Amino acid sequence: MFRGMEYVYEVYKEKSFSKAAKNLFISQPSLSAAVKKIEVELGFDIFDRSTKPIGLTEFGEEYILAAKKILEIEENFDNYLNDIGDLKAGHISIGGTNLFTSYVLPPILSEFSKKYPKVELNIVETNTANLEKYLYDGYLDVVIDNYAFDESIYEKQFYEKDNIILAVPAKFKSNLEAEDYRISYDEIISGKYLSDEIPILPLKIFKDDPFIFLKEGNDTRMRADKICSREKVEPNILLELDQQMTSFNLTCFGMGVSFISDLILKNVGKKDNIYLYKLESNDSERDISFFYKKYRYIKKSTKEFLKIAKNLK
Repeated sequence: MFRGMEYVYEVYKEKSFSKAAKNLFISQPSLSAAVKKIEVELGFDIFDRSTKPIGLTEFGEEYILAAKKILEIEENFDNYLNDIGDLKAGHISIGGTNLFTSYVLPPILSEFSKKYPKVELNIVETNTANLEKYLYDGYLDVVIDNYAFDESIYEKQFYEKDNIILAVPAKFKSNLEAEDYRISYDEIISGKYLSDEIPILPLKIFKDDPFIFLKEGNDTRMRADKICSREKVEPNILLELDQQMTSFNLTCFGMGVSFISDLILKNVGKKDNIYLYKLESNDSERDISFFYKKYRYIKKSTKEFLKIAKNLK
C-alpha cells in the first residue's frame, strides 16, 4: 500500500513535482507517472493538482500522516544502527533562535565535534514557532529555547535562566525621568540587578517613545505584550523584527526602545549609547532549556550532545 511512498512524500515536502523530481534525480514525467500509478492503485487522489502550490486532498492528508509514522519508525531503527557504531557515523539536528545559536551553542558544538568528528551536525536557525513545529515533526532532534514547550509532548534539560531587560537609546529625553532606575553593565554581569534592592522601572515613563518589538509568535514578544498590558502602556511600535540581536543593534543606533535578554549584554559587552532598566519579574524571568520529543527514540548522538551541554555549564 505504501510502495513508492518516498515519491509521494517528496512531492508533499516540496509542494512541486519539478522540485521533487530534481531531488529524487528522476525526470518530472517519470515522477508524475509514478505518483499517478500509486493513486490509481489506492483508488483515491493524494494531491489536489488544481491549487498552486500543489495541495493535498482529504485522503492525501491521511496518507501523509501514515507515511510520517512509517518514516519515524524507519528513522528510529536507523538511529539504533548508528548507535551500534559508537558514533562513528550518524547525524544530529539542533535548532535555536539566532540568540542561542550565536551565544550558547558554539562552545557546545565545538566540544561535541571534537569528541565525535564523524557525526554530521545540522544547525537550524529560525523562530520559536518553526522550531517547535520542526521538533514535533522530527526534523530536529533537540531545540534550545526559552519558551515553555508543552511538557506533555517534550522533555527538557534546564540550561540556565535569562531575564528580559529594557534597553533605551541614551539620547531619549525620557531617560532623565528614569535616572533612579538605571542599572549598570557590571550589575548585569554580576546578577546584582536581580536583587530586591534594585528598583523596578515604571514602564509608563517611556510610553511616548518609539518601541522596537519582535514579531508575533516570539516568546520575547509575548512577554513584552504582557508587561505592557499589565502596566497599561500602549507602545508606539516603530518596527517588528525577527531577531533580538537586530532589535538590540537598532536600539544602540538610537531608533527605539527594545526588550532584550540579559544574555545579549553578557556577550556583547558594555554599550555607552544605551541605558538599561530592570523590569518586573512575572514575565521577564524565564528558563533556557534544551527540548526533545517524548516517546521518540533518543539516539546516542542526542544523549551525548545533552551530556556535553550539561557538563559545560
